Amino acid sequence: MSTKIILIVLGEPYSTFTEILMKYFNSDNFKKGKKKIILIGSYKLFKNQMKILKLKIKIKLIKDLNSSKHELVNMINVDYKFKTIFAKISNHSNRYIEKCFNLSLKLIKEHKIHALINGPVSKKHFLKKKFPGITEYIAKKTNSKQPVMLIYNKDLAVSPLTTHVPIKNVPRFINKKNITKKIYLINNFYKKTLGIKPRIGVLGLNPHCESTSKFNEDEKILVPLIKKLSQNGLKLSGPYAADTAFLKNNRSKLDVIVGMYHDQVLTPMKTLFEYDAINITLGLPFVRISPDHGPNEKMIGKNISDPLSLIRAIEFLDKKID
Repeated sequence: MSTKIILIVLGEPYSTFTEILMKYFNSDNFKKGKKKIILIGSYKLFKNQMKILKLKIKIKLIKDLNSSKHELVNMINVDYKFKTIFAKISNHSNRYIEKCFNLSLKLIKEHKIHALINGPVSKKHFLKKKFPGITEYIAKKTNSKQPVMLIYNKDLAVSPLTTHVPIKNVPRFINKKNITKKIYLINNFYKKTLGIKPRIGVLGLNPHCESTSKFNEDEKILVPLIKKLSQNGLKLSGPYAADTAFLKNNRSKLDVIVGMYHDQVLTPMKTLFEYDAINITLGLPFVRISPDHGPNEKMIGKNISDPLSLIRAIEFLDKKID
């Protein structure tokens, strides 16, 4: 049973995620799905948000996983008292999100579920500088060390060595241990889940991989490490200059591009694929995916949110995760 279930944590109440979910549930993609989908969140809030958005779908409220139905939208309720249906982010809503995550992780552990999607969460307000991002938050809750963020599209994926870290602090994370673990996690994920040995390219830290400072991370760390790991059977190359790595002819020769910091790889990735990508966390006891966008508060109620990233997330879990 566990491999046939996808849990979806509804995430931030003040977001467009209800609209995005409804667009998915009313599409042919939902009808073609192979796995049961179980929502984790407030049933009353979800129903009220649907009413305001003038969207309809039948929801089966369940108390345990055994009573879930494949052809329906299943939901396990998490109590949440609210006065305003699309209330702005607060400590109260943060506690509700925490309860949703705790319940989902409890179900995953008890039933050995392999797939989790979480709706967008305001990292600034929910994490309050305790964690760089949701990736690290879930890793802490599951006792997982050094999780890896992989922004995935079928044509190309990227992974930053550092996630939500200030630029000035990036160099201190560039070391052989961090890079080696990330490369092997990505390589093993592609081999096990996608059945291919990925071509991984590594970007340099400095412009053109050059530096006038006494210590050049690209020459001293990246060049010898890439050479060593390549000799161990990995399809690894680089370091590449970041300003040309994403040109069509260059990126077509790679499956994954590993960058040294967040915006170095996420900016070109989102420019190329917009919402046609998903955020996968590697290094957890299960596969966690989130749509590659935030709460989008300014778009609430306008019925213009694009569900493509959520569709891709569910498609991936449906086809690739056993």
